[in-house]
Amino acid sequence: MTPAEFLSDTLADAATALRARDEPFAFATIVRTAGATAAKPGAKALLGADGTILHGWLGGGCTRGAVKKAALEAFISGRPQLVSVAPEELLAERGVSAGDEVEGTRFARNGCPSKGSVDIFIEPCLPMPQLVVLGASPVADALATLAPQFHWAVIRELSDEQTPSHQQRIIVIATQGQGDIDALQQSLRAPAQHVAFVGSSRKFETLAARLIDSGIETCRVNAVKAPAGLKLGAVTPEEIALSIMADLIQVRRAGIGVADV
Repeated sequence: MTPAEFLSDTLADAATALRARDEPFAFATIVRTAGATAAKPGAKALLGADGTILHGWLGGGCTRGAVKKAALEAFISGRPQLVSVAPEELLAERGVSAGDEVEGTRFARNGCPSKGSVDIFIEPCLPMPQLVVLGASPVADALATLAPQFHWAVIRELSDEQTPSHQQRIIVIATQGQGDIDALQQSLRAPAQHVAFVGSSRKFETLAARLIDSGIETCRVNAVKAPAGLKLGAVTPEEIALSIMADLIQVRRAGIGVADV
């Protein structure tokens, strides 16, 4: 079951709408409380891309700053966050200070008169990474068929539109002799976290010299993964597509966001 299945219709509908717009959001759930607190374990909220509460409730304003900061960290890292909001004297008893992170828990100070403690789990939901597959080759077709099974949003042509915030963009050039240089030039002028070329390293060396002569920065050309994929001994288009997907999973898990190659 997905987190939305445990939420109210309002929260679930709002999450679905954000997902449809490729906007990042997060679910925040209170998992533990101690002392006097307005909200109790199980209380949930939907957080927007700026970390503010869009729907739901987590109690008063004592936790909002810590929740917002943790949500923004979750969007940057792509990993869930556990934040413990407690009064300063309790933090001192534990030997920690506001801002410290110990064994996966980040601590924050609760300055409210209630002096309660609240532990909040924040789960980021980021847009599916965008995989641009260029070319009409058998490898391109096999990769475009395989990628959605691993939750990639596949696009078969590169547009001038910017990718939404927090969405990865990876480009695989599988033209295989049909417009290689044009596809490479277009790809290296577009924002992307990773660019890969389906072809031998010797072939790419020849193309790389032409790319540099055309004015593309040497560092961007050298960053292209060529040949694309992991060395699995792949032979068929389907096997080559699998080797590329295995490599892209490593790239995906290494970080999020759009970065120039």
